[in-house]
Amino acid sequence: MAVSPTPKLTPANKLKNPALAGLDALFPASSAPLAPGACWGVAYSGGADSTALLLAAAARWPGRIRALHIHHGLQAAADDFVQVCETVCAQAQVPLQVLRVNARHASGESPEDAARRARYTALAAAATEQSLSGVLLGQHADDQVETLLLALSRGAGLPGLSAMPEVIERGGVVFYRPLLGIPAADLRQWLLNEQIPFADDPSNLDERYTRNRIRARLLPALAQVFPQFRATFARSARHAAQGQAVLREVAEQDLALVGTPPLIKALQLLSLARQANVLRHWLLQQRATPSAAQLDQLQRQIAACTTRGHRIDLKVAEGHVRREGTALHYTAGAALREPKAPLGII
Repeated sequence: MAVSPTPKLTPANKLKNPALAGLDALFPASSAPLAPGACWGVAYSGGADSTALLLAAAARWPGRIRALHIHHGLQAAADDFVQVCETVCAQAQVPLQVLRVNARHASGESPEDAARRARYTALAAAATEQSLSGVLLGQHADDQVETLLLALSRGAGLPGLSAMPEVIERGGVVFYRPLLGIPAADLRQWLLNEQIPFADDPSNLDERYTRNRIRARLLPALAQVFPQFRATFARSARHAAQGQAVLREVAEQDLALVGTPPLIKALQLLSLARQANVLRHWLLQQRATPSAAQLDQLQRQIAACTTRGHRIDLKVAEGHVRREGTALHYTAGAALREPKAPLGII
């Protein structure tokens, strides 16, 4: 773990904290996002981005910020991160809560996904317990670009190309990302100028992870060829998010027409694009995310379903889509694995 030089806070800031611009954009001064007496939480890792965000939030809402640090326990430097957080929070007079989580992944599970789920679960629980109005997250413009490039590498549709939204809900708690328009280098440079301590996570240098390879190899090349790539990529992500919002509205209207569960004849009246859109929307409501191949096969089966005896039984995500009478039904994987009751037992 690396810590910025001269680990102490200076009493006066010669330059404005760039994280303040992110807070101003997401929460204009004319708005009142906090009710009287309410507080924000800040997901505080001890890294440069969340350190700058924590200090900006503490300056914007004095006495109304709570730092929430996730201790994953996955690396030897984890305790050092806590020490950095304690130092900064003590000098900024921000209460700190350390949340220890089990972020180990199961066999076949992505370590990043497991850690992310553990983080959100712990943060949501802490925010609920403290009655916080919301939790601020420190993802910045570079993180947004990395997310978009990851989505492109996986052939994602509009939901993936929308990258990270500014506002999300998890576990009944609202999370905000005010730094998505702020480059990582600006946050880091401000902290160095002000001699404010922060931690560098050594796992961020491990290029076995695709995101780290993108950060180490692609972002410097993009900066040379397209100096404004952070702003233009962010604009593309916003356009994708707007397009996805329209598709969601159309899907809701079409689902009201075809019914829940969707009627096969009603689906056949839609164009293939609208049919795919409403089927994807319906399946997501069943907590099933179909692959492109699965959705294509389902549409072919729907088109071929012209007789009363035509059977549809396709694996989609972890479950199956089946034809039952005139409609489609989805059965989740867990339900499929449940043993059937013996004959004569209801």
